[in-house]
Amino acid sequence: MAIGASPQKIVGEKRITFRDLDWPAFQQIRQLLTERTHARFIYDNGTLEITMPLEEHERSARLIELFIRILVVELGMKMKTLGSTTLDRADLLKSAEPDNGYYIQNYALVADHEIDLDHDPAPDLVVEVDITHTDIHKNQLYASMGVPEFWRFDGQEWQILCLVEGGYEARDRSPTFPLVAKTDLYQFLATALLDEVAAEVSFRRWVQQQL
Repeated sequence: MAIGASPQKIVGEKRITFRDLDWPAFQQIRQLLTERTHARFIYDNGTLEITMPLEEHERSARLIELFIRILVVELGMKMKTLGSTTLDRADLLKSAEPDNGYYIQNYALVADHEIDLDHDPAPDLVVEVDITHTDIHKNQLYASMGVPEFWRFDGQEWQILCLVEGGYEARDRSPTFPLVAKTDLYQFLATALLDEVAAEVSFRRWVQQQL
């Protein structure tokens, strides 16, 4: 089910891609530009993509974040939110700044300290909004980092990807939130595009009724 196609092409991000950059060069570029922009950086074994999120991207990401928070609160779960915290794995030559990252199942392991992926597990759930084309193979990137559950949203379709034997398999429901189906997110987003407060109130009430 789609939210509804627009007659105009939706632009959610501006992207610039650099290739054949080693890890030190990537680190230097990121440090230089972080001081001057609000860009996000994702690096995969020599390829660097710099993204400037636009309104369509940011609104979708924030609404999905709200959707997740409602579920966590109403289901009585615990959560540590990372937002777009940089996830560096120099040993894998990979780095990402997702739209949202969460520790839920492994909350107790990381609740009391700053994350260090050299010692801590990867986030339990990562969310990426990609309205426009990305040159980074994000499924491979997050799978190699060991992220158990990866949500991708392109403005129309929500993909729920679960890590199985080193790769992602698509699922109809999230193992973290089996209560909800894809249609529930689509309905939430469609309502929120008109009235965010009404969408939150309605969805929160619906979750409570299911318990």
